[in-house]
Amino acid sequence: MPRLAILDLDGTLVDSGDDLAASVNHALRAVALPERSVAEIRTFVGEGVRRLVERSVAPHAELLEPALAAWWPHYEAHCLDTTRLYPGVRALLEGAGRVLAVDTNKPGRLARKILAGLGVLERFAVVVGGDEVPRKPDPAGASGIRAQVGASAEDTVFVGDTPIDVATARAAGVRGVAVTWGFASREALVRAGATSIVDDAAALAPWLD
Repeated sequence: MPRLAILDLDGTLVDSGDDLAASVNHALRAVALPERSVAEIRTFVGEGVRRLVERSVAPHAELLEPALAAWWPHYEAHCLDTTRLYPGVRALLEGAGRVLAVDTNKPGRLARKILAGLGVLERFAVVVGGDEVPRKPDPAGASGIRAQVGASAEDTVFVGDTPIDVATARAAGVRGVAVTWGFASREALVRAGATSIVDDAAALAPWLD
């Protein structure tokens, strides 16, 4: 039976904060709202595109749909402008002994576009997005990946950077590992119940071996 590692995308494998923020601010300008700082927008990441834009236009809920309409084409065109793998991640993936998969709340086609653009898509047996399965922390994505790969819960680890990922691992009944280089602080991960926390790709390597 294969051993499996399921990884989050944004904030875990790739630093996409600047490109996400640029598209959010493009959308805000399109609906005549003031721009937000990159730091603030980064705190909105992790619950999918709709939630990202919804939080960005708040409290102007009536502007959500036109803002989304502006966000989509901009991000599709610019999602690889500055997005890069985090330091050490490429070597981490190349050296992994487990079957690898991605479970992200980002739309699947964009996740695969980014991974392909960064030259690592072929490292993943499965990539599922939040428009293809129920969004995390629902465990359906992780459970579906396990079923597709043929891995047991005991032989699966889920890696992510936010409390949502911590909750997803718990809901899926698999071991969770939280990383501190993404969109949430160590303190937030601890509050969410994370017990295995790593600070760099080298420390994550044993979990993927």
